Amino acid sequence: MDITFYKYQGTGNDFVMIDNRDLKFPKDNTKLVAFLCDRRFGIGADGLILLENDTTVDFKMVYYNSDGNESTMCGNGGRCIVAFAEFLNVFKKETTFNAVDGLHNATVEGNLVSLQMVDVDEIKTKPNAMFLNTGSPHHVQQVTNLSEFHVKEEGKKLRYGLYGKVGSNINFVEPVKENVFAVRTYERGVEDETLSCGTGVTAAAIAMHKSGMVKSNHVFINVLGGNLEVKFSVNDASYSDVFLIGDAKQVFKGEIVCNI
Repeated sequence: MDITFYKYQGTGNDFVMIDNRDLKFPKDNTKLVAFLCDRRFGIGADGLILLENDTTVDFKMVYYNSDGNESTMCGNGGRCIVAFAEFLNVFKKETTFNAVDGLHNATVEGNLVSLQMVDVDEIKTKPNAMFLNTGSPHHVQQVTNLSEFHVKEEGKKLRYGLYGKVGSNINFVEPVKENVFAVRTYERGVEDETLSCGTGVTAAAIAMHKSGMVKSNHVFINVLGGNLEVKFSVNDASYSDVFLIGDAKQVFKGEIVCNI
């Protein structure tokens, strides 16, 4: 089987993108997805995303982690599929699409994609951390000396030890200056640190606001792969109109022959 694919990245979080509007991709073949995401034997990516038709909105996003399993929402992947859909002329400038966690609105201006995330109504406080769902589950924990922190080792301990087999993404956060934070994330499904995690960045920004570390509803986040912004509205304990903002770029187009 020959597969035409595109490679996109958003702040270093990279994805194999496939136009599956003809529904020819074997969606249940987890070994194939894992192979395509493999950085040594396949194309290499943090995840694989299918763009499909939707009956009510512009398109549908189907997201897989690099382990081959379909997963919860991916924020940077959402920004990348918006850029991909505009490239394919599915829409121009403004769109609404369907994902595993519901409908998302987005706008594109050049390489800059602004993606509306789900509302957050519940934030659980844990010892030295917070837990919330921004389309995917996230543990947010403030640390010191983040640049030297052992993210993979400590993230793996929490991912399995605290959250079990289902797991959670684990985010470590450090203040940089007013309204600016550095974030590093251990992602479940990838089972490693990634250069960026969109839902994690969103969770970190909201958690820092909830904890009183930031008063503004416009937070700037530095990740290993670049810079992102998170905007939101707050009403009592509820966060709405949550937007993740940053670059999403096409890296290359290719074709791969698969016999899996």
